[in-house]
Amino acid sequence: MHEPTAYLTRSSREGRLTLWALTLGSGIAILDGSVVNVALKTLGSDLGASLEQLQWVINGYMLALAGLVLVGGSLSDRLGRRRIYLVGVTWFMLGSLLCAIAQTPGQLIGMRVLQGIGAALLTPGALAIIQASYAPEAPAPAIGTWAGMSGIAAAIGPFVGGWLVDHASWRWIFGMNVPLCLLVLAVVWRVTPESRSATVGRFDLVGAVLTVVALTGLTFVLTSPTAGALAYAAGLAALVAAVAFIVVERRTASPLAPLSLFGSRVFSAANGMTFVVYGALGVVFFILVLQLQVTAGWSALAAGVSGLPVTVALMLLSSRAAALSARIGPRIPMALGPIICAVGVLLLVPVGAGAGWMAVLPGMVVFALGLALLVSPLTATVLAAAPDSHAGVASGINNAVARAGSLLAVAALPALVGLSGADYQDPGAMTSGYRLGMLICAGLLALGGVISWFGLRSEESPRT
Repeated sequence: MHEPTAYLTRSSREGRLTLWALTLGSGIAILDGSVVNVALKTLGSDLGASLEQLQWVINGYMLALAGLVLVGGSLSDRLGRRRIYLVGVTWFMLGSLLCAIAQTPGQLIGMRVLQGIGAALLTPGALAIIQASYAPEAPAPAIGTWAGMSGIAAAIGPFVGGWLVDHASWRWIFGMNVPLCLLVLAVVWRVTPESRSATVGRFDLVGAVLTVVALTGLTFVLTSPTAGALAYAAGLAALVAAVAFIVVERRTASPLAPLSLFGSRVFSAANGMTFVVYGALGVVFFILVLQLQVTAGWSALAAGVSGLPVTVALMLLSSRAAALSARIGPRIPMALGPIICAVGVLLLVPVGAGAGWMAVLPGMVVFALGLALLVSPLTATVLAAAPDSHAGVASGINNAVARAGSLLAVAALPALVGLSGADYQDPGAMTSGYRLGMLICAGLLALGGVISWFGLRSEESPRT
C-alpha cells in the first residue's frame, strides 16, 4: 500500500479536521438518501408525480449509489483516496444544484442519478482514508465516530427536510448541499493526506457495467406498473448480468469485488445482515413519513421530528456501541440490534388516522436504541475482516450491499402491499399498505439479527 508520509492521530489538528470533513461529506450523501422522504408528498403534488415516479426519485439516487459504489471504492484504491473523494464531493455538489432547479419528475429523477454517482465516489473513500491514514491504533475509534455521525446524518434528514418543506421549499433540501460541499472540499484539500494501494491491477470495467445492468433491470421490474414485454426483457437482462458478474469476478485477475473476501465468514455474515436490515430501514423511513402526513395529518416538519429519537440515540450511543463491540465482539450487538429495531417497528404498526405523539414516540425510541447498537459495530467489523489493501473495496462492497438492499426493498414493497399510482394521497389505501409493509420490515429486521447470531458465532481475527 502507498501510505501517507505521516499517520494522522485523532488528537492532532489535521486528524480532527480530516475526520470532521470526511464525516460531514459522507453525512451529506447519506442525508440525501433520507431527507427526500419527508418531501415526497409535497414535491409529488408540485411536480404532478405518480407513486412510481416518487419511488424513482428515491431509487434513481440509490441505483447510482449501489451500482457504482464498488467502482468508487476500486478507483480510490487505484488513483488515490483523497483524489477520488474530492472528485465525488464536487460531482455530488453539482448534482444537488441541478436537482434544486428541476422542473419535471423526469428531470428530477435524472438529476438524482447524477447526484448518486457523486455519492458513489465519495462514500467508500471516506472509510478508506480513515483506515489507511490514521495510526494503526486509531482507525477503530475514528470509524466509530464516523459511523455514529453518519448515522445521525441519515436520521436527522427527515427533520431538516420537514423544516425546509414547511418554511421554505422542497428545492432547498438539495440547495443546502452546495455550501456544505464547498466547506468539505476546502478542508480535505488542505489537511488530508493522500494514500493508495500499490497492489491493485487493471480496472474491472466489465464488472462495473454488469453491476449497473443487473441492478437497473431488477429495479425497473420491481417498479414497473405492468408486466409487459419490456419488464420481462429487463428481468432477463438483470438475471444474465448477475450470473455474468459472478463468472467475470471469479476469472478476472483484478476483480471489482474480489469474491475471496466472502471467504471470511464474518465479512459474508455482516454483508448478509446489511442487505436485509438496510432494506427494511429504507422502507420504514419511506412509508412512515408518508403515513404520518397522509393519514395522521402531520405537517412535514412534525413528520421529520418523529425521527429525533434516532438522532439522539446515535449521537449518544454509537461510540459506546463501538467500544462494547471491541470488548465483547460484534456478535451480540449485531444480533440484538436488529431484533430491537424489529420490536420498535411492531410498535409503530398501529399508527393511523388521528395518531398523536404518544402513538409514535415509544416505537421510535425502541427502534433508535436498536439502530444505535448495530451501526458502529457493523462498519468496524466489515473493514476489520478485509485486508488493508482492499479497504476501499471492502467499504464499497458493504455500501453497495446496503444501498442495493434499500433500493430493491423500496422498489418492491409498495406493489407487494398494494400501493401504486396516487394511492399515497388516499388515507385508506395508505394505511392498509403501511401496516402490511411495517410487518414485513419487522420480519426482515428479525432475520438480520438471526443472520448475525449464527454468521458471527466464530469471530475471525482481522487480516492484514
